[in-house]
Amino acid sequence: MRTVLIFLCIVAAICTFASQQLDKWNKAGQPAIMTAAPAPQASASGRTVTLQSDRGGHFQVDARVDGRAVDFMVDTGASVIALRESSAAKLGIHPARRDYTAKASTANGVVAVAPVMLNRVEVNGITVRDVRAFGMPDDGLSTNLLGMSFLSRVKWTHDKGRLILEQ
Repeated sequence: MRTVLIFLCIVAAICTFASQQLDKWNKAGQPAIMTAAPAPQASASGRTVTLQSDRGGHFQVDARVDGRAVDFMVDTGASVIALRESSAAKLGIHPARRDYTAKASTANGVVAVAPVMLNRVEVNGITVRDVRAFGMPDDGLSTNLLGMSFLSRVKWTHDKGRLILEQ
């Protein structure tokens, strides 16, 4: 019995000592662990938007152009934002026939377009100012296109059916 008591006292002492040492190591180790792994950095202004592709693999986005709502399809193959005439009219943009001074190659062929400048284009808090765009006849464009004149001024990545915009 005496041997058992001595053995239990030794085990208790070892456990107490080990517990104290672990507490010291944890207390000493916490600051090093906290400073060794800094938190991930947010983008410069902290704005990130994630778009999910639709069934066709396209990215649809509700944007605001000069404060007004406009639906777009994201198109990395479009050099600039392309606005249908009807959408441009809702924004107060009414190019005359003489304003259709440029040509653009589209899936429907070469069409005359009216170059315009948009003051501000916003996608869920990501804002780009002074953005080039083209006004296009409705019959030459089925949907508004959010092109590279916007996309080239934000960081964007495509991964597994998601388009991530950062500013």
